Amino acid sequence: MRNALIGALVLLALLAAAGAWVWRYQPERLPTEWRRDNPHSRDYAPAVYRWRDAQGRVHLTDTPPADRPYETVRIDPRRNVVPSTLPPPGATR
Repeated sequence: MRNALIGALVLLALLAAAGAWVWRYQPERLPTEWRRDNPHSRDYAPAVYRWRDAQGRVHLTDTPPADRPYETVRIDPRRNVVPSTLPPPGATR
């Protein structure tokens, strides 16, 4: 009984290590939805959730709200989503 338990734990550890190796070093072998959430993948696109509060204000968060409808937005990590703080050339303040 004890040997069977040890064998099962060793097998579980090997499967977990194999899964971690694929996640880190071979992300293209993962399903598309998993690749979007894997920062090591070329298809990485983190999810942002857009929703409105009771006053109608729009919120963007990294976790979906539990009590209201939301829209999932995928962000391209190669694109800058922070607006420029510099005025356009030739503009005066």
